Amino acid sequence: MKLEEEIKQNTFRDAYHKAFVNIWFTAGWLYARNAAWLKEFGLTPEQFNVLRILRGSAPKPVKLADITARMINRNSNASRLVDKLAQKKLVRRLPCSTNRRQVDISITGKGINLLEKIDALPPVWQLLSKKISLAEARTLNRLLDAIRS
Repeated sequence: MKLEEEIKQNTFRDAYHKAFVNIWFTAGWLYARNAAWLKEFGLTPEQFNVLRILRGSAPKPVKLADITARMINRNSNASRLVDKLAQKKLVRRLPCSTNRRQVDISITGKGINLLEKIDALPPVWQLLSKKISLAEARTLNRLLDAIRS
């Protein structure tokens, strides 16, 4: 469906304004689908992101500041996310051996098992392959990278 129909707006200042609104709207649309998909696993997209960061660093533990720096949504409260994941026994928080004011965070076996279960299913982002070609996906990646550079 066209952006104009989705948000009930027919005019934009120019093509750049429309592109900005389109990216913003599409990001929300993708987020909602991802959130619905992850809900069946008891995770939010932000919690899933933290688990993926920790799995990528395993077996080496990670500091909270490093998790925050690597998150997709850096406005998330990483400390609260880690607390919730620890309550679910998906991550472990241990005092840092070199700095007692810091905490080492690592993924547990239960967290890795959950990610493996999620990985075994078709990912939500695979819906893109039904909407755009591989060449279009590559062009989209190049354009989005250009916006941020």
